Amino acid sequence: MSKSLDLILEVDSKELVDELLGLGDESGLCISREVAEGCVEHLMLVLEANKVMNLTRIVDVHDALVLHILDSLTLLPCIDSCVEGAVLDMGTGAGFPGIPLCLATERSFTLLDSVGKKVKAVDGFIAKLGLSDRCVAVQDRVESFASERCGEFAVVTARAMSSLPVLVEYAAPLLTIGGSLVVSKGNPSDEELSSGKKAAKICGLQLVEHAELELPRHLGHRVLLRYEKSCNSSIPLPRPVGTAKKSPLS
Repeated sequence: MSKSLDLILEVDSKELVDELLGLGDESGLCISREVAEGCVEHLMLVLEANKVMNLTRIVDVHDALVLHILDSLTLLPCIDSCVEGAVLDMGTGAGFPGIPLCLATERSFTLLDSVGKKVKAVDGFIAKLGLSDRCVAVQDRVESFASERCGEFAVVTARAMSSLPVLVEYAAPLLTIGGSLVVSKGNPSDEELSSGKKAAKICGLQLVEHAELELPRHLGHRVLLRYEKSCNSSIPLPRPVGTAKKSPLS
């Protein structure tokens, strides 16, 4: 049974850092103690803020180490394969995976969400974690943001945000040529994977990495996908707000 939030916030942070480092070793991820400390501090800030606003439904801190922090950090190997440059985290929510990835890399990050109260909270997390020099939270719809920041990002990330055809379409105009969309999904169907490839072809992207893993403690299966942008889209992008979801490209 999940612990109450008050008890969660009393858990010794050093123990959580040690636990996270162990989970990283178990998963084959190289996480420094400094990064783990920052990630745990971020999680504690999220759980504290969750007392007054809905940022997460995961209220067991040990599950949250896996389902928020470790799940975010599993994208690191894909990001290490990407060209150098700035990262956009679409639908960042409480700052996952953006903040853990920012802590674990030297890249600059933009954390995008359409919900103002979430962006305000994430902006506070960024300041308290000392990341303001290379991390910013922005409130906007992806299509509107892409109209203003076309081709500015080397990497776009997305975790549990939408279907693959929609994510590919969202990311395409934001990416520079050679840039990558890195996606984490639970159990996408063969139909979704196929539709993602078809949409990618239209948008000038191609699937270059496909990896699968099991999260520790039987907390879920993950499919990690990296699409690389090789040319511009064959249609004008971005389309108007809402069109990608209402009328997917495939």
